[in-house]
Amino acid sequence: MMKMAKILLAFMALVAIADLAMAASYTVGSPSGSWDLQTNLTQWAESNTFKVGDVLTFTYSSSQHDVLEVTQANFDSCTASNPIATHNDGNTMVTLSAVGTRYFICGITGHCSGGMKVQINAVSGSTPSPAPTSGGPTSSPAPPSGGATPPSSVPSTPGSNSPTTSPAGGSTPDSAASSVTVGAGLVFGLAALLAF
Repeated sequence: MMKMAKILLAFMALVAIADLAMAASYTVGSPSGSWDLQTNLTQWAESNTFKVGDVLTFTYSSSQHDVLEVTQANFDSCTASNPIATHNDGNTMVTLSAVGTRYFICGITGHCSGGMKVQINAVSGSTPSPAPTSGGPTSSPAPPSGGATPPSSVPSTPGSNSPTTSPAGGSTPDSAASSVTVGAGLVFGLAALLAF
């Protein structure tokens, strides 16, 4: 009985690890734009499926823009007062740590009303994604959960707005390599836990 409980616990832990390992990193507005007044951020967000654990990277000139996370009411009215979080480092990374909708605007006067706002809907990490479109994800290790801004160890290349592309030129997550790595890790991890 104890061995069966140990196996079940090991399996649940490995499933959770695999789910985190499959998180993706999105550069907001990429590949043809960024966090700016020229990019159609609404269209960009609607063309992607975001999952819990994914990381959003906002790249921008900190002397011209910022990133405010706001309530839905402040998003709708482009109100920059009383933000949930304020970022102005030029390379802001935000982890989608829970299922739900998050709202981001530029707090510089006139920028939100000029289109610098994006609504991100995060779904459960186990929900299957449709094939990504332009500006889709590139796989990266998931950062630790819990904070709005992950540590700088999350891979990001400022100024690089290109996702990993397939030979045909379409944007696809780099899931083949990460699936092999995750699969090998799961087998090794399960074997190690069963040895106890």
